[in-house]
Amino acid sequence: MQVFEKTITVSKNDLDQLNHVNNVRYVQWVQDIAEAHWNKNAGKEILQNYYWVLVKHIINYKNQAVLGDVLKLKTYVISSEGVTSIRIVEIHNATTNKLLVNSETKWCLMDKASNRPRRIPSVIAGLFD
Repeated sequence: MQVFEKTITVSKNDLDQLNHVNNVRYVQWVQDIAEAHWNKNAGKEILQNYYWVLVKHIINYKNQAVLGDVLKLKTYVISSEGVTSIRIVEIHNATTNKLLVNSETKWCLMDKASNRPRRIPSVIAGLFD
């Protein structure tokens, strides 16, 4: 299992009316890190021929983050079967290592030419082993 990580700092635009990170922002970060992981691993030919669509999203909010907190986003794929893949994302406070959010998302691989689901080829599944 290949883990992909990035670090971000909470900005004023990430906050809700209670001055905590808005729940919608966490959802955006889950999508952003999944996309970054895909773009980092997939070559030009794969990117030209395939894309992913979100099928199911489960997110658990465990703790809060506030302005200036440094967050570590971590993602990895736990399974790829048929046309779907299951991805985990964890968001931790980088200073305390406290888990803030974890999510499990189910993605469907799509063929760009037909805009239809495509069985995940071993070359794509292997990108995340």
